[in-house]
Amino acid sequence: MSKNYTPKDIHRPLNDITASEMTESEFLDTLERDIMPLQEFLMYYKCAIMEVETKFKVLNEQFSLNGESNPIEFIQSRIKSFGSLFRKVQSKGIPRDLGSISENIHDIAGVRVVCSFVQNIYHLADCFLAQDDITLIERKDYIANPKENGYRSLHLIIEVPIFLEDEKKPVKVEVQLRTIAMDFWASLEHKLRYKKQLSPELLSMLSGEMKTCADESAEWDRRMQNIKNIIEKEE
Repeated sequence: MSKNYTPKDIHRPLNDITASEMTESEFLDTLERDIMPLQEFLMYYKCAIMEVETKFKVLNEQFSLNGESNPIEFIQSRIKSFGSLFRKVQSKGIPRDLGSISENIHDIAGVRVVCSFVQNIYHLADCFLAQDDITLIERKDYIANPKENGYRSLHLIIEVPIFLEDEKKPVKVEVQLRTIAMDFWASLEHKLRYKKQLSPELLSMLSGEMKTCADESAEWDRRMQNIKNIIEKEE
């Protein structure tokens, strides 16, 4: 543990690392030697996740109070694993200190909001971003513009303040909004992508099947949204 630790230490290099290459175990060992800065670093992101989750839960309750159906099916959150963080630091050539990592990696904290219908996604996103303490950093609409493999989701990189004992600190969080069908597809695609024992030929074939499934699930979302619109119009 570092001596005479203060919160400012989070911005100093971890163990003054200057090597251009480092193994994952060495990276984790270095983080462990600076456990207090690391604990504070992770605490910021955990608090930011709680802030974001609360905002969406409040919106969900408000819609219910107004007589609308709850748009949110469930909310999931995660802090990026050390292994994933290490690979991103390596691939982007980011300096290996917590300050640089925090500044350059925007998806350390992630919140996933799964909705019933596509219109729910955009309505929730608009209400969320309209709050005066939320700052939008980046927006990527993979629903209107799906990825080549068929992936669909609305991604928001936002900054939210967390209120600590003696300061207010802005923290970045990645928010993903998607339907149940989009979430189911993405979960299966993730498992497929990391099945490294499969042959390239089989992976290519399965990727084509997954793309077809993505297109079909998008059609299901469209049709279900249309059914909902017709029912609401008749009420």
